[in-house]
Amino acid sequence: MPGQTDSASRRLLGRLRGALAEPGAGQERLDRITTIIAEQMGTDVCSIYLFRDADTLELCATEGLKSEAVHQTRLRVGEGLVGRVAKTAQPINTGNAPQERGFRYMPETGEEVLSSFLGVPIQRLGERLGVLVVQSREGRQYSEDEVYALEVVAMVLAEMTELGAFIGEGEALAALHQRPVMFQGTVGQEGVAVGHVWLHEPRVVVTNPIADDPEKELTRLREAVDRLRVTVDEMLSSAPLGDKDQLQVLEAYRMFANSRGWKRRMEEDIARGLSAEAAVEKEQSAARARMQTVPDAYLRERLHDLDDLSNRLLRILTGQGERTGAERPADPILIARNIGPGELLEYGRALKGIVLEEGSVGSHAAIVARAFAIPLVINAARITTEALNGDPILLDGEQGVVHLRPEETVAAAFRDKMAMQAKAQKRYAAIRREPAVSLCGQRIALTMNAGLMAELPSLDSSGAEGVGLFRTELQFLVRSKVPRRSELAALYARVMDAARGKRVAFRTLDIGSDKVLSYMKPQEEPNPALGWRAIRVGLDRPGMMRMQLQALIRAANGRPLTVMFPFIAQLDEFRAARDHLLHELDREERLGRVLPEKVEIGAMLETPSMAFAPRQFFEEADFISIGGNDLKQFFFAADRENERVRRRYDTLNVSFLTFLELIVRRCEETGTPLSFCGEDAGRPVEALCFAAIGFRALSMRPASIGPVKHLLRKSDLSEARAVIDAARATGAQSVRPAVMDWLRRRGE
Repeated sequence: MPGQTDSASRRLLGRLRGALAEPGAGQERLDRITTIIAEQMGTDVCSIYLFRDADTLELCATEGLKSEAVHQTRLRVGEGLVGRVAKTAQPINTGNAPQERGFRYMPETGEEVLSSFLGVPIQRLGERLGVLVVQSREGRQYSEDEVYALEVVAMVLAEMTELGAFIGEGEALAALHQRPVMFQGTVGQEGVAVGHVWLHEPRVVVTNPIADDPEKELTRLREAVDRLRVTVDEMLSSAPLGDKDQLQVLEAYRMFANSRGWKRRMEEDIARGLSAEAAVEKEQSAARARMQTVPDAYLRERLHDLDDLSNRLLRILTGQGERTGAERPADPILIARNIGPGELLEYGRALKGIVLEEGSVGSHAAIVARAFAIPLVINAARITTEALNGDPILLDGEQGVVHLRPEETVAAAFRDKMAMQAKAQKRYAAIRREPAVSLCGQRIALTMNAGLMAELPSLDSSGAEGVGLFRTELQFLVRSKVPRRSELAALYARVMDAARGKRVAFRTLDIGSDKVLSYMKPQEEPNPALGWRAIRVGLDRPGMMRMQLQALIRAANGRPLTVMFPFIAQLDEFRAARDHLLHELDREERLGRVLPEKVEIGAMLETPSMAFAPRQFFEEADFISIGGNDLKQFFFAADRENERVRRRYDTLNVSFLTFLELIVRRCEETGTPLSFCGEDAGRPVEALCFAAIGFRALSMRPASIGPVKHLLRKSDLSEARAVIDAARATGAQSVRPAVMDWLRRRGE
């Protein structure tokens, strides 16, 4: 019996191949396909519904329903049984459709009350394209073999839709990858960019979903799996022996590559009429579908491993490796599901922009993108399935919006925006050498944030007075093992050399939370942002911190050294960290090494607790730098990685400004230098308000220094303070509206 079903499945796919090979428009092909399926499966009705937009399905072809209903009958996702299949991406098989939850009778199609219903999703690698349905008057459930056969046919339809086999009139039959599409993502790094798509992992296109010779396809699959196993074994043999996490991932790869069940399912797909490539992709689609429903993080990661292995197997079968022969455009905007910091560093400054389907504002990719000042948008869902190499693309990193294949009106507006920004940049360049002195005579020191050597030239081009924050974790994040002390010392020395005497504040290793080292055992924590991170790791694992402090001392080689410790939450933590540095200074002196000419030891104030720390904290710290990003999220109890809440609270909220003023006053009482470091410091209106409440130093990304300096030089801080106080007196929740109105009246 199974052999007969397999034979019937192959015959059905064979007839479909013939129908697809015949000349004709997309509509003709769809009509032929519904007729063939209904005849072959012995059903009264076969219908194909395709998406006309993200929320609407359209009846595009039918055998058995009224022909005039084609392109007229539409359903919302979730509406009726067809809409349920589209929403859940799961088959519905029932012998009594009218009794099913959500059943909807559509009289305009002329359908009688058809008892049996089988609907399967038409999808490719998680991308929903439509629903394939068969119905019969007879009240029966379809067999497992019939369900499987229809799923195989739906997959072939998805592949052929991808290849443009059904292009016709109307939105539902419009050519894929040609229409303008807008993606709303999350701002990862501000800036705008115009360019062309460069896919980090080019799509594998399956051009032959139906097998001509099953035995030949089985041989191709087995040979490809053997090659895959050899590749995984080679990766395992070359992996560092001490890298347990990497070995664990590769062992999972080996387990899947040698899985008999995985291979057997693909062989069964081939026996039923699919090509080797289509069989692999069918399993990959199933893995991706399971990934979206599995709540367990470990199982999701293992399914991700299987997805990656499937990609590798597809590239072996098709020969479509990462080097596809496509030429990288001169203005590449990188598109990827996600990307590691090492891979991104290899691209370097060649990229005009980056768009990721996944990621977070604090991810490694975001850190590197900020280091290179490359506009970045994250969480742009489904862009990798829509974009093709060479597609024109516009990236607005200030709004988190991406326009793929934009219409001319959108492109023209974007060009105007870039022209205005270029004009403003010329204005900022003219004051690059001028100090940031307000109209009332207050001088504000503007410094830059950095984390890579490649950023140091911005010290001169931006007009920054120094480096207010040098992130030292990037050198740890991009490696597969702990860097050596000599390597770090050489790097820090080059940073000081490039600064040419300007002050550089080195922040010690800030890892944990969203910054996880590949060679450290991951910590399963319910809330990593409040967990084992930054100085807590350093104090619990003092060996790494001492090694880094020694590297900094040796890099200074007689020059001034500025060190600040991150995420201090209580006085004892600062004292313990400072003692480590003082101990290393004593040790280096005993070894006869040259000590820094002067050492400044500071702390980053990122937790509300330190605003209320004992007076001794402010007296003992040589300087304090407010880490605005963390301090704000803890003050408002709003996770900065959570889009639902992170934009809910305004930096210029009266409560937050009052809290910042408390810190300003405490530092003034002890004469402790204070700066504000973070994204908000680089926003001109926020920077103006910070200066008005008493901040005299701000640290930001280099590109923000010009706009901030421009506004500060044209403003009277005492007037701005009066506006803030007046707004506060009215009971306003935020001073932003009042400050913006004041600036507009002044013509800013």
